[in-house]
Amino acid sequence: MKQKTAVDSLSGVDRELLNIIQTDFPLEPRPYAVIGERLGLSEKDTLSRVAALKEKGVIRRIGGIFDSGKLGFSSTLVALKVEEDRVEEVARSVGSYAGVTHNYQRAHEFNLWYTLVAPSVGAMEQILAETSCLPGVLKLRNLPALRLFKIGVNFDMQEND
Repeated sequence: MKQKTAVDSLSGVDRELLNIIQTDFPLEPRPYAVIGERLGLSEKDTLSRVAALKEKGVIRRIGGIFDSGKLGFSSTLVALKVEEDRVEEVARSVGSYAGVTHNYQRAHEFNLWYTLVAPSVGAMEQILAETSCLPGVLKLRNLPALRLFKIGVNFDMQEND
């Protein structure tokens, strides 16, 4: 039996709202007014729905995806082997760096992973050196991308029967 999730309780309007935000966000001075018009809602109602979806944890963040390399930045994926009793502490420390886009625990020898974007190779290397020395970190593996195949994912929120 399928476990119920927050998505199961979403209205059709909220599902359509999520689809628009993911795939067709208007680049306008008042984007939520434009989205609301498409959904038959006011700008205020649209913003309230977005806030409620964020509160429920359905929306984590809304933002652009930029090609950091074309903007002159350096980026990498990092795998850390961390003492089990220090994973949360290390995750908080790693997450405090401005260039860390996200970090997550894995069921693996290298149990904490993070992505890093920095203004230069030197700045990236400095953060790698610092995070490798955090209390509880046993090993660090720097895994820079050689080639990008795909960025982004869209979840079709329309109900399927």
